[in-house]
Amino acid sequence: MSCGTGPLVDAFNRRITYLRLSVTDRCDLRCAYCMPEKMQFLPRKEVLSLEELHKLGLAMIARGITKIRLTGGEPLVRRDVIELVRALGRKLGDGLEELTLTTNGTQLAQHAEDLAEAGVKRVNVSLDTLDAQLFQRLSRRDRLAEVLEGIAAAKEAGLKVKLNTVALKGLNEGEIPDLIAWAHRHGHEITLIEVMPLGEVEEDRVDHYLPLIAVREDLEQRWTLRPSDARSGGPARYVDVAETGGRLGFITPLTNNFCAGCNRIRVTATGQLFACLGGAEQVDLRAALRSTDPDTRLAEALDEAMRIKPEKHHFQIDRRGAEPAQPRHMSMTGG
Repeated sequence: MSCGTGPLVDAFNRRITYLRLSVTDRCDLRCAYCMPEKMQFLPRKEVLSLEELHKLGLAMIARGITKIRLTGGEPLVRRDVIELVRALGRKLGDGLEELTLTTNGTQLAQHAEDLAEAGVKRVNVSLDTLDAQLFQRLSRRDRLAEVLEGIAAAKEAGLKVKLNTVALKGLNEGEIPDLIAWAHRHGHEITLIEVMPLGEVEEDRVDHYLPLIAVREDLEQRWTLRPSDARSGGPARYVDVAETGGRLGFITPLTNNFCAGCNRIRVTATGQLFACLGGAEQVDLRAALRSTDPDTRLAEALDEAMRIKPEKHHFQIDRRGAEPAQPRHMSMTGG
């Protein structure tokens, strides 16, 4: 499916090479900072089919996307999602340089080998705590053992595992050094993330917002952090921890805006392309895909996305009761 020949370059001359493609808004956890317990998921007819997701991926690769990360919700709860991974994996070395996946790890044990065989080299696993009680409180599900089993299975299958940990004041704040040490001991990278104000949740995010500059200062009292030139294609900035021998990343959307080098776009499971995680700017790729002239309509939609992509986001968590930056939940947008 050919949808144009020009590379994706926005109005600020940033080359867009990285697509985060959500395959579902559904998830088998209910993390308190991400969504409410009684989350209303989308009707299935609104979600792109696996064939449509594949066509969209091919169209993006044709326009210069070199890295695709499949997200959700939880992508591995989508039936037959491995078929999509295999189909996209066939483009590796033919325009696509990297195919990755973000997961909560609950389904990873049963899919790790298939992912590796399909060409996936790395998975990002969300893990905010190693304490079973806190895990259950945060995710509202008692499934830490399955997540740890999934991480071990991924490593056994030859997948590189990078852990993503949301830093939460008063919750996992004191555990962060132990999480880092555990990750490095098992050969995993770990990235700390500031909580992002997306979608309404039961708790006020300001109660648990923990600026990573404070976390880093605490870690520097404990360890030697050496700046690293490593880049993953995303917004994380890395240091090497001398004492553990591992790599540690920081994603700081609130305390240190990372927009100048943004190379990313996100597409929801319904085919809405959001030009910025923190913005409302969007184009409807589902309408293009389902039109009578999908090639032309999709090319036009991608060009429009480049015109409307903003220079930077406007995330902030500065007062109790503040409205979220955007009403949509992270599970809707894709992590």
